[in-house]
Formats: sequence, structure tokens, C-alpha cells
Amino acid sequence: MEKQEILKRLDHTLLKQTATWEQIRHICDEGMAYHTASVCIPPCFVKQAKEYVGDSVAVCTVIGFPNGNTTTAVKVFETEDALRNGADEIDMVINIGDVKAGDYEKVLKEIKAVKAVCGETILKVIIETCLLTEEEKIKMCEVVTESGADFIKTSTGFSVAGATFADVKLMREHVGAQVKVKAAGGISTMEDAEKFLSLGAERLGTSRLIALCR
Repeated sequence: MEKQEILKRLDHTLLKQTATWEQIRHICDEGMAYHTASVCIPPCFVKQAKEYVGDSVAVCTVIGFPNGNTTTAVKVFETEDALRNGADEIDMVINIGDVKAGDYEKVLKEIKAVKAVCGETILKVIIETCLLTEEEKIKMCEVVTESGADFIKTSTGFSVAGATFADVKLMREHVGAQVKVKAAGGISTMEDAEKFLSLGAERLGTSRLIALCR
């Protein structure tokens, strides 16, 4: 697979707590130069980044990040704020405790509430696969499909592990045909990126691929 084919499916990401505007601007410059799908950045930089990039690259941000255990009302407000500031895509973290408690109806209701705010804006749902059993992963594929969200996403990159080939394969097998898969966390080589795409991922979230291209 050609490098550009991989990069156009990349959410070029910088979500570290120590990120500065200068670093975010650099990520934006790289996203524009390499024609990535988006730049994925913290909410506090969305307005500045959108003013900087215009329509040259999509601006993605994160909601309920990284733990997912804020209230639904907070996630909805965060989403509304991000959209007002110009976000083009939203990546939200589910409440993992609700999954562990088996309260899938509550998880579904929350995703639907965020999607209602997003409207036509792309919503990716982070399920943090490294913290879930296989049964929970499969159930979350069903929940995300029912919710109307656009993507299911493996990981925040801030927990005990990131994306795995097995998880992407499982997700692709169990989500609805209309739901896309995003692999994120720990993707560090072009070979791994290509493998994730071959298994059915439509997007990749990582900070490392453009450095490899350079």
C-alpha cells in the first residue's frame, strides 16, 4: 500500500497533557502537508487550530477523555462547545464502568445523546478494548451500531494497551456495515498501519507515522 493511501486515513494525533500551541500548530502543519484525514487534538486548542487550518484539514477532538466517566450532560456540553469552536469530528469515550456493570442501555443512551448533538458531524466511539472482555467488546459493537455513531474506535492510547490486530478483526466482524473502525494507540510502524487497514480499519490514530515518512 502506498504511503499516501495510509496517510489519508490517518488522524494525526497529539493529546498529551503537556501539549503547547506551538506543538499543536506543528501537528496542523504536518496534517496539511501530508493530507491526513484529520488532526486529533485537545478541545482547548480546537478554535485556534480551526482558525489556523481553515478547510485544509479536518480538526478532530476528544470528549470525556481519557477515562470516560464524566456525566452524559458534561459530554454533551463538551461536544456542543467543540462544535461551536469548529470541530469537524468528535471522538468520545464511553463510560467503561457502565459496561462492566452490564448497563448497556445507559451506554447506548449516552452515545445517542452525543450523536444527537453531532448531527451530520462524524462521531467515533472509543470503547477502550484493553479493559474489556471479548463478550463486552462484541456487545459494544452492537451498541455502537444501534447508536447511529459513525465509527467504533479501539483505544484512547492512555490506558494499559492500545489497538491490536485481533480487536480490529473482531470489531469489523461484529459492527454493522455502516459503522467504520478506527484503530488507535501504539501504532508505530507503516507495516502495522497497513495490517490494521487490511483487517478492516478505516482510520488510524497515531502520532508516529508522519515522523516515519520524514
